[in-house]
Amino acid sequence: MPHELSNPLALIAELTHRCPLHCVYCSNPLELQARNLEISTEDWSRVFQEAAQLGVLQADFTGGEPLARTDIIDLVRAARAAGLYINLITSGLPLDETRLSALIAAGLDHIQLSFQGAQEGISNEISGTKSHGQKLRVLEWIKQHRVALTLNFVIHRRNIDQLEEMVALAESSSATRIEFANVQYYGWAFANRENLLPIREQLDRSMAIIKREQERLEGRIRVEYVVPDYYAKYPKPCMGGWGRKLMLITPTGDALPCHAAQVIPDLSFENVKERSLREIWERSAAFQKFRGEDWMQEPCKTCDRREQDFGGCRCQALLLAGDAAATDPVCSLAPLRPKVDAILAAVNLAPVSVVAPPPNEPLTRPSWLYRPNAG
Repeated sequence: MPHELSNPLALIAELTHRCPLHCVYCSNPLELQARNLEISTEDWSRVFQEAAQLGVLQADFTGGEPLARTDIIDLVRAARAAGLYINLITSGLPLDETRLSALIAAGLDHIQLSFQGAQEGISNEISGTKSHGQKLRVLEWIKQHRVALTLNFVIHRRNIDQLEEMVALAESSSATRIEFANVQYYGWAFANRENLLPIREQLDRSMAIIKREQERLEGRIRVEYVVPDYYAKYPKPCMGGWGRKLMLITPTGDALPCHAAQVIPDLSFENVKERSLREIWERSAAFQKFRGEDWMQEPCKTCDRREQDFGGCRCQALLLAGDAAATDPVCSLAPLRPKVDAILAAVNLAPVSVVAPPPNEPLTRPSWLYRPNAG
């Protein structure tokens, strides 16, 4: 069945893969793109203009750590000049009060500040650096400005029992939204999956807490909770549907339908230095690969939910089923759902130990065992 193509609503601008953190759940590619290959300020400025002409409303500046770009203020100005709503997704580490003021003066609309937990110990362990104190300082600085704020907590087995403390931290800030996003299992997170997935008891308790806090904070702070895919009955639509709502640009200028799409073999991606965003969105083979329904296998092809979740995540299907066109195995209707059930059964018995990338080295492969409180 042909798919009626709409315009993308958001542009995810991966400005750099450089990052001061070394998180054990990092979903960036294991082979990161080097600084000297990053596209220029001018290229990004043109991309923002083309995005606006294509119908994009919002630019999400992410990375790595987008503040690692020395031209970040110029990039905010360029996106503002294009008429885009600008959301900065940051660890807050390379930030000071002067730079924060300059970013907001340049047109920054929204800050999404990431936290690894509510307590300094676990936060620093997970991020591989002393980061928590700086994040708390950033929260105080933001209070002095008229800028929207979301606190993003990446949830996993090691910190899921801190939800109430995380909510209290958000209440002490100027945040109007909290996003509790369970780890998505790509990149380093996939390597560490068995040690990051919460156990069932933790998940059930967390959902009760979230429901209570959503009711208590209604009208003041919006609380969102993303359940781990592996525990869900049905999969979430991949980025709102492959090539339907979002476009991601990598630090080197490749245009992707989702952040993990490069794990899928035999897909080639157009680059913004060679093609316009409109050409890429409308005609590139990568964006058309999983649009519509013609590519679907059973049970997706005849499932009543196929226009809701579009068969789930293509990258997750590849990682779990070995076939990017397969029904996402996290779906309760998928032929390979027993594989996910077996993973969960093992997780609910497993001790916690986490593999992490060495500090200040590129992510290439798991090379050492990360142990909490190790010297």
